[in-house]
Amino acid sequence: MLAVETKELSRSYAGRERGTQVRALDGLSLHIHEGEVFGLLGPNGAGKTTLVKLLSTVLLPTSGSAAVLGNDVVRETAAVRRQIGIVFGGDRGLYPNLTARQNLEYWAALSLVPAREAPARIDALLARVGLHERAQQLVQGYSRGMKQRLHLARGLVGNARVLFLDEPTIGMDPLAARDFRGLVRELRGEGRTILLTTHDMSEAEAVCDRVALIDHGRLLALETPRTLAQLIARNERVDVDGIGEALVQRVRSLPGVSTVRSLAESSSYRIEFADGQAMNAVLSVLVAAGINSIRTSRPNLEEVYLHVIGDRGLRV
Repeated sequence: MLAVETKELSRSYAGRERGTQVRALDGLSLHIHEGEVFGLLGPNGAGKTTLVKLLSTVLLPTSGSAAVLGNDVVRETAAVRRQIGIVFGGDRGLYPNLTARQNLEYWAALSLVPAREAPARIDALLARVGLHERAQQLVQGYSRGMKQRLHLARGLVGNARVLFLDEPTIGMDPLAARDFRGLVRELRGEGRTILLTTHDMSEAEAVCDRVALIDHGRLLALETPRTLAQLIARNERVDVDGIGEALVQRVRSLPGVSTVRSLAESSSYRIEFADGQAMNAVLSVLVAAGINSIRTSRPNLEEVYLHVIGDRGLRV
């Protein structure tokens, strides 16, 4: 059985101007297998959160269909809700005037966790996310990272088979984010299915079995992290300072160099490649010319779209 399946799923909102429509999702079709960690990548406004809200029955689709573990999100809402957990970022879904334990007790009751099982389950979850010693503290005194960890415990309190994690590491420090990724791997080992939305490429590469790139509600690419990493690596670029016009022209003429452009915010130049093998030749020319201020980097996610996928309606 597929854990999640969408067919031509669309969702439109009324635009700011009268009579206009904004399509947050535009005919999105996905298949997510049971036990898979599936990453949904895209910039803000790509439609990631809208998809999570549709799959978790918070919103209704404008057209198309979606099912979770074989249950239609419109016709079988109650069955879907019994099998999912949701982790949204920020303060949504948490009650600041309650303690962490009280928050989880409330959500356990809503998830129909038997009263005799709830205390032990809550204790285990608080320990699992590193909040056991702060369980009696009001959530309003929590840091953003602590709130994110409590969100994760809340998403697990109903023993969900499918977890939707919407930007789950926002506000976490690097150590907490690393621990969170370890927890995701543990959850996958338990056979749970996880849909992770993020704009952090490294996070997706670290934990996901497959990743989908979306923008403006459309699927642009669906790949394994390894394949996506290879696509990104082909677009590694070089930033260089102190390069004269004659050297710029020489570098432009080298095989495999796609562009050499001045960076508007500085006196640097950025060299980009059509062929990943061209970098070594460029670096040799720069070093031989006495240039010693050279930096290599990879494009961010939005740049990957432009380099690898093409613009295809993407505006950044």
